[in-house]
Amino acid sequence: VASKTAKAAIGTLRVHGPDSRGIVAACSQVLSQAGCEIINSEQWSDHKAMSPHFFQRFQFKYCPSTSSQFQSTDQSLAKLCSEFRLNHELNWRSRKQRVGIMVSKYDHCLWELLLRHRERELDCEIPVVVSNHRHLEHVADTFQIPFHFVPISPENRIEQESEQLKLLQQIYNVDVIVLARYMQVLSSQFLDQFDRKIINIHHSFLPAFSGRRPYHRAFERGVKLIGATAHYTTEQLDDGPIIDQDVIRVSHRDEVGDLIRKGRILERNVLVSAIQAHLDDRIIVYGDKCVVFGD
Repeated sequence: VASKTAKAAIGTLRVHGPDSRGIVAACSQVLSQAGCEIINSEQWSDHKAMSPHFFQRFQFKYCPSTSSQFQSTDQSLAKLCSEFRLNHELNWRSRKQRVGIMVSKYDHCLWELLLRHRERELDCEIPVVVSNHRHLEHVADTFQIPFHFVPISPENRIEQESEQLKLLQQIYNVDVIVLARYMQVLSSQFLDQFDRKIINIHHSFLPAFSGRRPYHRAFERGVKLIGATAHYTTEQLDDGPIIDQDVIRVSHRDEVGDLIRKGRILERNVLVSAIQAHLDDRIIVYGDKCVVFGD
């Protein structure tokens, strides 16, 4: 029996699959029977698909009792979702997620993440910063976060990626990786270890200007809007499911440096927004897209 003085915790349940009548009621009943109080619920159906597809996110309050509560609820949900042919992710959120940051030489995103974390705007732990350059070690030192320099070259890429994975998985046990302007392409072997758990910030409004030097190419084309895109990393460069984007107007008076300066504001804010959505379990990846529920 849970203690009357036990502090209530917040959990999340995400489900998606073929749309059918009764899904919301059935999921709500399972949570209620487990002693959970639903405090937020959001749903959406994609009726443009060949067969309608349903998406739902529940946020619920509960009093932690015993592991048997978790196990029995997991079993009930697994049975229910099997009947409705749903995919589901139940997160009791009994601990904060651990976020590993990878960077190269650009510092604006790293500063933003560490400052926001210090101000408790990111509900996670940041145990490590990994870089292929030493340039930003002083930033990590400012926040007393371990910094690991792992140089990368075409000749040693496989060996050094193994070292990075050892740091991230075995030593610091991270749940999600943030590429805060990490300027290296990760191998498929690396990506397989963190499927849909690597968030990248790209300095353009994808799918426009993917790849290198997007600000310079945007300037050459005389665009009137520039943007930033946060997405999950896949083998196809800058082509993963998009989590968040934003844009800002530019004009013929702006030089490349102006585009870079304005764009970096977007990069910082979009990356933070995407990480918050991931940490809050507000994202369901569906094919090549992300369904992102409100905050």
